[in-house]
Formats: sequence, C-alpha cells, structure tokens
Amino acid sequence: MLDRIFDYLNFHFSIEAPIVLLILIFLEAVLSADNAIALAAIAQGLEDKNLEQKALNFGLVVAYVLRISLILTATWVQKYWQFELLGAAYLLWLVFQHFTSEEDSENHHHGPRFQSLWQVIPVIALTDLAFSLDSVTTAIAVSQEKWLVLTGATIGIITLRFMAGLFIRWLDEFENLEDAGYITVAFVGLRLLLKVVNDALVPPEWLMISAIAIILTWGFSKRTIVETVAEEPEKTEAQK
Repeated sequence: MLDRIFDYLNFHFSIEAPIVLLILIFLEAVLSADNAIALAAIAQGLEDKNLEQKALNFGLVVAYVLRISLILTATWVQKYWQFELLGAAYLLWLVFQHFTSEEDSENHHHGPRFQSLWQVIPVIALTDLAFSLDSVTTAIAVSQEKWLVLTGATIGIITLRFMAGLFIRWLDEFENLEDAGYITVAFVGLRLLLKVVNDALVPPEWLMISAIAIILTWGFSKRTIVETVAEEPEKTEAQK
C-alpha cells in the first residue's frame, strides 16, 4: 500500500535531491525580490499602518494555497497560453497603475490605496499568483519531482514573507526603491508576454536576474534623510 502511495506521489529520493532542492530555494529567493517589493508596496496601501503585517500574513496564506494549486496543475496550466497572458496583463496593469498615480509632496508615485484589510488580501494573493506563473515554470524545468518543487515553494513563501516584511521598512528609507520594484515587476510582466508571443524571444534567466539586480541597486542608492530638529532648551528665569 505504501509503495503504491509513494509511486503515485512520484516520491523518489536520490542523491541529487538535496542539490536540486538547494537550487530551487536559491531560485525562489532570487526571483522573489521583485515580488517582495510589490507585495510590500501593496500592503503599504492600507490606511492603518498596524494592519500591514496582518495583510502580508493573511495574503500570503491565500497565496500559498494558490501557489500549491498551480504547482499541482502546472502540466495542465502550461498547455494554455491564456494563463500567462492574463498574468502578464495583470502585472503590467499594476505597473501602469503605479506610474500613473498621483505624486506625493516629494514627487514620488505610490501604489494602490485600500480602506480595509479584506480589500488588500486578494490583491496580494493574485499578485503572487501572477509572479508564480513564471517562477513555477522555472521550478518545473529544474525538477519534475513534485515533492521537491512543493518543498521549494513552501520555503520560498516563508522567504517571501520575511523579505516583504523587510521591504516594508526599506520602502520608507530609500526614495527610489518602490519605483525600482515596479520596474522589475514590468520586466516579469514583459517576460510572460514574450513567452506568449514566442518562446525564442524570452531573455535567459541570468539576464533577467542581472537586470533586476542593477535596478534594485539603483533603488537602494538614495536613502531618505530624516531631519531632526533639536529642541531649544528652555531659558531659565536668570537668562531671561
């Protein structure tokens, strides 16, 4: 009975399994930097700053369920280019929405604004799903062992939560980081679009990673200077 279950799940251990798992985790970490910035920017759209972490927690729980569902149906999903087209359109719409939004007092664009926690959760989940259309395809190409891909995705979503939490703080500290994040989102959207048009036009993974690294370096290049005004000491009666 157990042998049948293991055969059904394609649960085959091999000496290469740990190496493949490390590769999948590395790919998840590298390819999720732009995703993490986008999710952090979306969470920052809440009026209540105290709800940002909750939005990430709940949103990524839903995103994890959707990501696992995508992995289990990846073979079927890859047959229909319409899924990648929808993912590309959604990501490019997010970018368009960001760069056409009203600028703040410091001439910076901002992401969408939300009134409640339940408005932002589905946006976070759908954004991660759109990114997963690209990353899951890469993961499936590395290994056909579903248990390895599922393990990599589980660790990846935990890494994504940690990174998004960091980026929420960094978005307030670095002036160009949000714009840089959305530029990298545009790269992912365009890559998905090129896959729909012609696979031969899709840039190699190393080129994508290099471009994202360069843009994020620019994003971290200018730190916000918080000016603190020292309080003037009160004059004593004698000084007066």
